[in-house]
Amino acid sequence: MSDRPARRTQEQRRAQTERRVLDTAMTLIASHGSRSVTLAEVGETAGYSRGIVHHHFGSRERLLAAVMEDAQRFTVPAYEGDGLGQIANIVAAYLRNVADRSPSARAFLQLWGEAVAGDPVLAPLFARQDAEFRSFLAGRIHAGIADGTVRADADPAAAAVFLLAVVRGIGLQLIATPPPGDFAAIVREAQRATSDAFRVRAD
Repeated sequence: MSDRPARRTQEQRRAQTERRVLDTAMTLIASHGSRSVTLAEVGETAGYSRGIVHHHFGSRERLLAAVMEDAQRFTVPAYEGDGLGQIANIVAAYLRNVADRSPSARAFLQLWGEAVAGDPVLAPLFARQDAEFRSFLAGRIHAGIADGTVRADADPAAAAVFLLAVVRGIGLQLIATPPPGDFAAIVREAQRATSDAFRVRAD
C-alpha cells in the first residue's frame, strides 16, 4: 500500500480552481463592489494567471451570476407536514447563512445594491434570481394552505414578496458595521413575525 497522496482528477482540479476563484471574487466584491473588479484581478489575487477566470467562466456576467448563486445557496429545511413551520425555518436558515458566510453575504448584498442602482449586467440577473426565489416561497405558502397551517386567504405571490423583503432587509442589517443586537434574538423575532403573519386565526 502506497503512502503517496492520490492524484487529483481533472474534474477535481477544475472544481478546486473554480471554488478558489469564486471565494476570491466574493472577497474583492465585498470590499470594493463589482464595478472596479476585473477578471484579471480576480485571477491574479486567487494565485492563478490573468486569464484563468475567463477560461473557467467566460465573461464577467457569468462570473457574477456564479457568485450570486453560490452566495445565496443555503440548506432548505425539509417539509414535514407543517408548511408554516417550514416557512419560519426557511427564514431562520437564510439569516444564519448570511451571518455564517459574512464575506459571501456581503458580496451578494453589494451586488444587490448595484442592481437596484441600475447596473445593466446585474439588474436582469437579480430580476431572474429573485423571481425564482419568490416562486419557491410562494410554493411553500401554497403547501401551508394545503396542509392547514397557513391561513386560507393568504396570497402566495404577495406573501413571497413579504418574505423576501424580510430576509433581504434583515440580511442587510446583519452585515452592517457594527451588526445590530443579539443575532439569536433577531432570528427568533423574524420567525415569530413570519408565523404571526400567516398562521390560521382562531374563530
